[in-house]
Formats: sequence, C-alpha cells, structure tokens
Amino acid sequence: MKYLIIMLLMPVHLFGQGLRLPPSIKMLALGDSYTIGQSVSVSNRWPVQLMDSLDRRNYITTEPRIIATTGWRTDNLISAIRGQQLQSQNFNLVSLLIGVNNQYQNRPFSLYEQEFPQLLDSAIRYAGGETNHVFIVSIPDYGYTPFGERTGNQTQISSQLDQYNAYSKQVAVDYGVQFFDITPISRFGLQQPALVPTDDLHPSGLQYSMWVSKMLAYVDSVAVSISNKTNFKPKAHLFTTQDNQKLVYELAYKPNFPSSLTISNNSGKRLIEMEVKNHKGEIDIQGLQAGVYFAKFNTGDVPVFRFAIP
Repeated sequence: MKYLIIMLLMPVHLFGQGLRLPPSIKMLALGDSYTIGQSVSVSNRWPVQLMDSLDRRNYITTEPRIIATTGWRTDNLISAIRGQQLQSQNFNLVSLLIGVNNQYQNRPFSLYEQEFPQLLDSAIRYAGGETNHVFIVSIPDYGYTPFGERTGNQTQISSQLDQYNAYSKQVAVDYGVQFFDITPISRFGLQQPALVPTDDLHPSGLQYSMWVSKMLAYVDSVAVSISNKTNFKPKAHLFTTQDNQKLVYELAYKPNFPSSLTISNNSGKRLIEMEVKNHKGEIDIQGLQAGVYFAKFNTGDVPVFRFAIP
C-alpha cells in the first residue's frame, strides 16, 4: 500500500517531466478492540480498509499506525501513547475510538469525562494541530450482539453507551473535529448476523466496511487537502512504444531492489505482476486493450504512473 501516485494524462505516447508528488496519507488510529479489529483479519480492520479505499482512489498512502489493544480503557490508552514521540512522526490523519471498556468495567463516568478530552488533545497534537485531520468514532453498541443479548442487560448497555457517545460527540463539537456515529450500524447486529464474527461480540469485517463507507466522503476531502501540499521529487520517464507492445520505464534514482511492479486497469483489477530488478526496463503489454492503466511499484520512494493505450 506504500505507493506514490502520479495523476498524469497522456495525450501522446511519450512523456517525461519533473514530478510534483503529493505527501502520503499517514494515519494514526487510537483505540481498543474495535480499532485493532478483534476477531477479524488485519486486512479487515477498519483503519486498514479506510487506507485501502484511499489507495484505490489513487492517493499516496502508508500502512496505518494502530495503537490499540483489546480491553483498553481511556487511562490505558493515555499510558500507551506516553513517551512514543508520536508528535514527531508527521501523521496527517488521526482517529480516536475509546470508551467501551470504561463502560463494561464499570469505571466512573467522571473518569471518561476527564480522560477523553486529554486523548483528543493528544490526537490533535499528533495531527500537527490540524483539527479537521482528526475524527472521533462513536462506540458501537455490543448490546445488539449475541454476547450482549445473553447478558440480559441490553437496555442498560445501550443507555450507558448512549451517554458515552453523547459526551464524545459534544467534545467533538467543542473542539471542532469530525464525529462519525456508527452506533446505529452496530444495532443491526442481531438482525444481520453477518455483522458480528464468531466471537459473538465484535464487529465483523463487513460491519467495518460499512463504517468506512460512512467515513469515506469526509476522509477523501481531507486527503485532497493533504495531496494539494506538493513536494518536489526527481524526474522519471514512462512511455509506450509506437506499436503499443511494450511499456518502457526509467527512474532517475534507484530504490531498493528487487521490487515488484503491478499494472492494474482503471477499476483496480491487477492484470500484470512482475519482479523488478533495476531502475529501468521494458514490460510486455501487448495483451492490454485500449484504456487507462496504473503501473505501481511497491517500494515507497517510486512513483506510480498512470498511462493510456490509445
């Protein structure tokens, strides 16, 4: 997912230019089991799904940094981020989802009122002070899971979580940060069993994808603003031969090799995958039809090219 993406239209077969590459989207996700994705694969964690969605939209992305552990309360998260020098790591997108274990472990609500704003203050610092690059995610309602149903306390669980979410939403308003209310989605957990994995408690990958769908329009707008802050990078060249049988590439600098190169169509379908052992070479593309394609190198400092076959 560590791609540098150049949005270039090709009116002719050949181009070569100095590249202005936008900064990468670097996400920090702070939370608990809902952020680390208890009982789902790494690829199904919602922060990973969110970055994958941006990647498919041709933004430059890196793997999200996730600081979250199942069972953490607000005080555990405060302790976990202390001393990690996160402020110096240039994150430009930071999420915060925490509080369910304060409720589940019967911690005084007053502690959440004290500690949640502290965490939001930290999140804003880690985002370089950009409040619009920070967002809060509401706590899902585990009362609407088989586990919650078995407790016999569904009404109490929902009522208490509503209190937590109402407070975090008000804090979001006070600080001027985005708040995503995904709790209504979680309340379909009993009606739609596919929204809960086999542990009968946490959201499934499918439910997390529904969260991401709710977040994506806003996060996309943030990604646009980040991408407009352009950096200068060395030159690179990419062109198709006159007969459209080969794609020729040459990079003006040498990343770490061996690497790999993937060519995908405009829908994201991978059509060609190959090993790359040098900073220049030729790729047989005679099997590709007319259209727009993306050539993606998997090393972090190599641009991803958009090219067209007429």
